Amino acid sequence: MNVALLKIEFYLSGCRSLKEKRRRLQGIRDKYGRAANVAVCESDHQDTHQRAQWCFVATASSADVVDRTLSDIERSLQLGVDAEMVGAHRQWL
Repeated sequence: MNVALLKIEFYLSGCRSLKEKRRRLQGIRDKYGRAANVAVCESDHQDTHQRAQWCFVATASSADVVDRTLSDIERSLQLGVDAEMVGAHRQWL
C-alpha cells in the first residue's frame, strides 16, 4: 500500500471573516471528500481569516496512482479555488 500526504497553504486576500473564508473554501471538502482513495481536512489556521491549510492523504496499490492523484488535486486547486496557493508540500508515509 502506498500512502502520501499533500499539505497546501492558502492566502485569502481581502477575507474579513471566518464565515467568508469557509464560503470561499467550501468546495474543497465537497469535491475531494467523496473520493474513495482520498481523505481531506482543514488542518491549520482554522481561526485565522486570511490563511488556510488543507491536507490530502491519498492511498493506492501503485505509487504512480497516488502521485497522479495528488498532482491532479494540486493542479485543480491552483485554478479552482478563490484563494492564492502559497505553498504545497508532499510527503510519502
